[in-house]
Amino acid sequence: MTGRRDRIAIIGPGRMGLALGAALVQADAVERIDFFGRDEGPPPHPIFETGSGRIEYRGPLSRLPDATSAVILAVPDEKLVEVAYGLATFGPAPAGCVALHLAGAISTDVLAPLHAVGYEIGSMHPLQSVADPWSGGGRLAEAGFALAGQPGALAVGRRLVRALGGRPFVIPPTLRPLYHAAATYASNYLVALIAVAARLIQSAGVDQEDALPAMLHLVRGTLDNLEQLGPAAALTGPIARGDVDTVRLHLARLSDEDRALYCALGRETVRLARAAGLDPGRAVTLESLLAIE
Repeated sequence: MTGRRDRIAIIGPGRMGLALGAALVQADAVERIDFFGRDEGPPPHPIFETGSGRIEYRGPLSRLPDATSAVILAVPDEKLVEVAYGLATFGPAPAGCVALHLAGAISTDVLAPLHAVGYEIGSMHPLQSVADPWSGGGRLAEAGFALAGQPGALAVGRRLVRALGGRPFVIPPTLRPLYHAAATYASNYLVALIAVAARLIQSAGVDQEDALPAMLHLVRGTLDNLEQLGPAAALTGPIARGDVDTVRLHLARLSDEDRALYCALGRETVRLARAAGLDPGRAVTLESLLAIE
């Protein structure tokens, strides 16, 4: 890495805080990271053992080291105001220090207590799912990050994201809920959909131990097609073919609850299939069929 090297503090050694710290160390993106958490000792994680002297766990929140150029609040959304007030009680910001939170849907207003004591404030939301702090650092490399905030905070955010090989993009405050909803569709709802698919295939007679692996193999192939071809060309299946009879068979066997979800997703699939060249007459028939919930 070339250019300025930041000394950062991360408040919150949870899944995302640890994963981000590991990613920054692995990318040689920072000079040093100071972690702050509720406990006196660090949580079990390799970065506290292999951090090459660049990682220190400092225990409960206290005044930041004077050389800190950025503090990242990696705490649950509902704790951001409390932690911001807590840090502000330790006095003025270190010279030139910015404060960033990692929340996706909320504005930087929650960091107002820190702005009042001299921090430039912003946010840096990773567009990635981190379920495991041990392996999550690798997932953050090359990820997209939604940035917002004051110019100094944006500059630090861009610097950190680019050091990770990621994609920085600025989301206006009024559009952050829409951005975060998009992330929810792509991640959380995908998990829910695969869970439904695994349940249905078990109902069709597939053993439980085979159901999820079978679905995941299908999903990986679909993701490869999406990456290589884009959504319209990657679409396959009965709606893409205009196969009304097969869709009707599906609807006849699904429960009321599963049918409602199938229809909602099916109508969106018809829109995509239209863009890919689905026969207009078949599209109208499918839309009428899928309007029944």
